[in-house]
Amino acid sequence: MVHERSSDEKKNVGIWIRVSTEDQAKGESPEHHEKRAQYYAESKGWDVKEVYHLEAVSGKSVKEHPEAQRMMGDIKSGHITGLIFSKLARLARNTKELLEFADFFQEQDADLISLQEAIDTSTAAGRFFYTMIAAMAQWEREEIADRVAASVPIRAKLGKPLGGEAPYGYRYLDKKLVLDPKEAPIRKQMFELFREHRRKRRVCRLLNEAGYRTRKGNKWTFSTVYRLLRDPVAKGVRRSNYSTRGGKRGEKQILKPESEWVYTAAPAIVSEKLWNECNRILDEQVRTNRPPTKVVAHLFTSIVSCECGGKMYVPSNSPKYICLKCRNKVGEVDLEEIFREQLKSFVFSESEVQSYFEQADTAMKEKEALLASLMDEKGKVQADMDKVMQLYLKGEIKPDGFNRHYQPYEERYRQITDQIPEIQAEIDFLKIQYLSSDELVNEAKDLYSRWPNLESSEKRKIIETITDRITVGKSDISITLSYLPASELMAEGHQTPRVADLPART
Repeated sequence: MVHERSSDEKKNVGIWIRVSTEDQAKGESPEHHEKRAQYYAESKGWDVKEVYHLEAVSGKSVKEHPEAQRMMGDIKSGHITGLIFSKLARLARNTKELLEFADFFQEQDADLISLQEAIDTSTAAGRFFYTMIAAMAQWEREEIADRVAASVPIRAKLGKPLGGEAPYGYRYLDKKLVLDPKEAPIRKQMFELFREHRRKRRVCRLLNEAGYRTRKGNKWTFSTVYRLLRDPVAKGVRRSNYSTRGGKRGEKQILKPESEWVYTAAPAIVSEKLWNECNRILDEQVRTNRPPTKVVAHLFTSIVSCECGGKMYVPSNSPKYICLKCRNKVGEVDLEEIFREQLKSFVFSESEVQSYFEQADTAMKEKEALLASLMDEKGKVQADMDKVMQLYLKGEIKPDGFNRHYQPYEERYRQITDQIPEIQAEIDFLKIQYLSSDELVNEAKDLYSRWPNLESSEKRKIIETITDRITVGKSDISITLSYLPASELMAEGHQTPRVADLPART
């Protein structure tokens, strides 16, 4: 219902405050704009009844904002009959929305007062001028968007921030991309888990069970894990200016031509070798469109081949590896014993030992960084739990609300508490395991004697790690080992291969 007012009635108005970052850079604070409007109302003899604050809200669309809804409700009820604002661009920059505001105010017999443009929309001349200025504001916004879009490739090549959040595992420091000490270890663990399990969904489950969450606090999904595994920034190559979005809200991302993509250096979270290995697995899965193979039941499955080139398998009714092409065969027990004998030659040089210890030191530091991140998060979660408890004790949270707020913190605290000793144990293991090069060499030499006491899963992991290939001939078996220290069988690393072929055996 339109609010009627007489000419003698004192005008009640509201003040609309939406200050852009450009205005604030010029020293025009929200307080500055409010005082300006207050002084104007006093000079006109109007009463200011309400102030509507929309600081840091984009002018592209504001009608659905709670403050805008409150203002329109006050106009409908007659609580205010006019709205003062600094300039049209501060009310809204969308031409359609500006005109809708004007129509709404006219219907309610209320006035729009723009201080900079001196517009009174109650007059025909004012309405015409308002329409023209609104169109100019829309044009200005589109011009700014075009200038920003044109500057993106240049800023990308200079390594400057392009807006938006830093990639997961990173943060901005002095406008430069740096590693985030809390997120980077988690993103690295994501790559290591995928290399081990080769399944995105399993990686999600393991991360979620460990209590890790995305930056927004959500559980990991396989699509998010896939995107982070594919992003080359993790290996130190940041890709920019490679996509855009359609003009309409909600439209999907559109890739630009590769010729427009910009690559710049960034701090690496994982080695290029690990990134490439994970992405080769992803490429293979995309090509074949089938899940990874199941865990093997036999020690040398997928590793042993026949001299004719065919793979050798163990049928369900046989204790032997058999070539399906030429029917060449070798017993499972015999092949394992031959492999064990080959372990006697599994030794390495001083330079290789030194290289191995450097990798071990890096692994230890990464674990320590992860531990420090968990300890820091534990303190923050504890502080949040204390805050919720204090609110409950003060009666500001009801019992049912307390459980809803407190339980997620309690669950995360328990997960962290459970995980910390596990990480600490891994650090202790690494420190003891890499104590001296003599012990390391002795351990490798001792692998031969310890072999019969190892579990089948441990044997399989050792075989996968140190074996390049096994070729079975009619009268001999050739085993080629890739050099890798025995202690790193649990840490999974890679070194330069050194061939050691087994003499002919039958």
